[in-house]
Amino acid sequence: MTQLGHNNGPTMEPGYGWRKHSWAKARADLLPTLPIEVLRTRVKRAKALGLPYKTYASIRAASGHDVVGFLFSNNALRAIRNVDELPEGRCARLSDCAASFAALVHRPLNPDALAQSLQDRGIDITAARAPHFADRWSDIARAVATPLRQAGLPRDGVLVIGETVFEQEWSQAGRLAGFISADQFFAASNA
Repeated sequence: MTQLGHNNGPTMEPGYGWRKHSWAKARADLLPTLPIEVLRTRVKRAKALGLPYKTYASIRAASGHDVVGFLFSNNALRAIRNVDELPEGRCARLSDCAASFAALVHRPLNPDALAQSLQDRGIDITAARAPHFADRWSDIARAVATPLRQAGLPRDGVLVIGETVFEQEWSQAGRLAGFISADQFFAASNA
């Protein structure tokens, strides 16, 4: 019988230490041990994507798939008022990245103008209109899927790179691999 105020802490009955040890060992045995060649390949892939290995590995483990592309918001690219004012550092980061790119562009910016501006800098990107924050979940999912479908990217292999909580929701609505803040993504190239 549980007493009022009892916090259900560790049991004091005999064998607790052995059960704790056995449980920890059983959990550790469930985790796979990767061959060194696979680990080296994944470290190289993380570097080619410009992601820290720990971030890449956790996303890959959660989605079960490799990261093949990034879906940016225009906010993450710092194209806020004018698509031609993209910071050179952000463009250089994209040029060095071994992935495909798509973008969702908030009003009043034009998705075609953003795509053309990046293509003029040698960066191939597919852009579409970003969903409105008041859209239904299904409309957000449809908007997220549009540039990915046009670029031929699998949803579960794409990370959202964004700035806001609303942009983070794109990952969930579109059933994408995950979300990384723009600061984290662009800082990773400096590490």
